[in-house]
Amino acid sequence: MANSWKRRQVPCSAARAEGTLDVTVVLLDGGYASTSIGPIEVFHSAGTLWNWLHGEDEKPRFRVRIASLDGKSVTGFYALGLVPQCSIKDIRHTDIIIVPTSGWDVQDRIAKSSPLLPWLRKWHAKGAYVAGVCTGVAFLAEAGLLDGKCATTHLAVAHVMCARYPKVHWQIEQFVTEDRRVMCSGGIYASIDLSLYLVEKFCGHEVALQCARSLLVSMPRGRQSGYAVLPLSRPHDDERIREVEDWLRQNFDRDVSIERLAERAGMGARNFIRRFKTATGRLPGAYVQMLRISAARELLERGTPSIQAVCSKIGYEDVAFFRSLFKRHTGMTPAEYRSRFAAMSFDRGELMATAPRGESASPTPPAPLPSSPR
Repeated sequence: MANSWKRRQVPCSAARAEGTLDVTVVLLDGGYASTSIGPIEVFHSAGTLWNWLHGEDEKPRFRVRIASLDGKSVTGFYALGLVPQCSIKDIRHTDIIIVPTSGWDVQDRIAKSSPLLPWLRKWHAKGAYVAGVCTGVAFLAEAGLLDGKCATTHLAVAHVMCARYPKVHWQIEQFVTEDRRVMCSGGIYASIDLSLYLVEKFCGHEVALQCARSLLVSMPRGRQSGYAVLPLSRPHDDERIREVEDWLRQNFDRDVSIERLAERAGMGARNFIRRFKTATGRLPGAYVQMLRISAARELLERGTPSIQAVCSKIGYEDVAFFRSLFKRHTGMTPAEYRSRFAAMSFDRGELMATAPRGESASPTPPAPLPSSPR
């Protein structure tokens, strides 16, 4: 059964009898290094970093191998060099495989990385979990591992992926999807969400929470729609409709009838609706909604204290309706969106408040740390 966010803890040979799981992180040319490094650090930290910080015995939950296609170093985005431990052919056992990004020219990268495809199919057939990050999801799709399964990818390449791989059940609004031992994550830093999801899946919530706290990152997010830059209109050459769009951008908070808009465009109402939909891809009412939601997001990002104030500024009177509409477009309530995207604070009070039970939340300096983690 497809699972796009509900966490299930699965034994995988009873989590290797409470031992360690083998993770292979593949390095690819031209990608964002963080999509490889992030998972490496999360898996290395699970069961170790929190324990070290608290003076407890370390209990590593994963063994991480770093492999490239041929065992040679790769060059990531911004010419950053990454050195693997081995080639993918050297891997003798793995429970989890992470495929990172490989640049935005996905098809060119796939052509240059063709040995990866049968290797992924082989290990998935042997029972390994295979996970793709951002555009790295394309390798899973090209290998046929996503046919008939749920998947996600970065919003920016979603239209390309949906067109090229129509057999995949795309759920682009999701940050992380899981379906029959194949995982996908949305954006670049969703590699952290994906990795913590896997830590929680195999090691339980407490280990994942400790890992997230020790790295000072959030637990996995559910949806990426709130992070999208909403496209208000596709390019078109209809000058009259463009003039109406310009006017609406300045007056989106006003209630204006279709008849008034059609009069502004010099058309009849029915002809205006047809022309507007053809040019922009949206009906006028839906277009105004998108303008208002975009304005609401900007206000919330500035930290506007009252949801009622945001609602009024963008032209709505019914706060309940605004909350419902905002959540439908972004996947979050206005308060959740403001909490996540408002101007960042450097106050550590929230972290102190989440200290483990029995620990002091006061700013008293901690005891000296051990000399170094093992």
